[in-house]
Amino acid sequence: MKYVIEKEWLLNKLDDPNVRIADCRFKLGSPDEGRSLYALNHIPNAVYFDLEKDLSGQVKKHGGRHPLPKLDQLKHALEKAGISRETTVVAYDGGEGAFASRFWWLLRYLGHKEVFILNGGYKEWVGSKYPVNNEIPSFKSADFNIELQPEIFAPYEEVKSLSENTDAAVLIDSREAKRYLGLEEPIDKKAGHIPGAINKVWLETYENGIFKEIAEQERRFAEIDKNKPVIVYCGSGVTAAPNFLALKEAGYSNVKLYAGSFSDWISYDENKIETVEK
Repeated sequence: MKYVIEKEWLLNKLDDPNVRIADCRFKLGSPDEGRSLYALNHIPNAVYFDLEKDLSGQVKKHGGRHPLPKLDQLKHALEKAGISRETTVVAYDGGEGAFASRFWWLLRYLGHKEVFILNGGYKEWVGSKYPVNNEIPSFKSADFNIELQPEIFAPYEEVKSLSENTDAAVLIDSREAKRYLGLEEPIDKKAGHIPGAINKVWLETYENGIFKEIAEQERRFAEIDKNKPVIVYCGSGVTAAPNFLALKEAGYSNVKLYAGSFSDWISYDENKIETVEK
């Protein structure tokens, strides 16, 4: 796989000065838990990146529940961690995959190419009894030169246009089926999905926390033409990232992420929502 690496590879790179490790553990609804877990134990030399403080910006009227961070804010965090565009970066979370994928997508958006996801995350790492510690590393500051990749970012205006012309691209809702169908909505103020979207649940990217093989990812998206543009979204732009990664691994070249996702979509009162009857 191009973007997913195995724990054995990382084990052999723990002392490599050209490799940085990003701990992205987080729990929605309990925002301090990830940092507390990091303080308790983490992969040696890992630096903690907080979903809401480092990888998201301030919530406003529009932009969703986890809007993109300010670029200078993220740039500073990366540079403080000793990460430049030449650094190989490996991100992990607790094994869910979504939070590490958010970090991975953000770095790809900033123009970083050598960034990867640790398959199975921290759960697989400690399950193999690989080393952990509670030491907080310190690195010499680096220079991270941002070179935005707009071809992987879908702004609201593009999604709005697509919802009115579903032949132009494929829109994928990554949330669980009950939320997509509008049968249940535990977080956002409205239920349903963006008109024209199909449902590909992000959890199906993995099996027992392990990223499914490329052939299986290809089967998940088999009905989607690889030559057609694809835009993925979820509730707030976090759990859509695993689907983005899976599509790229499966050979889809024209894939974008709608960062604001459904929580941004419903912040515009005039936008239509599709549901099914309960």
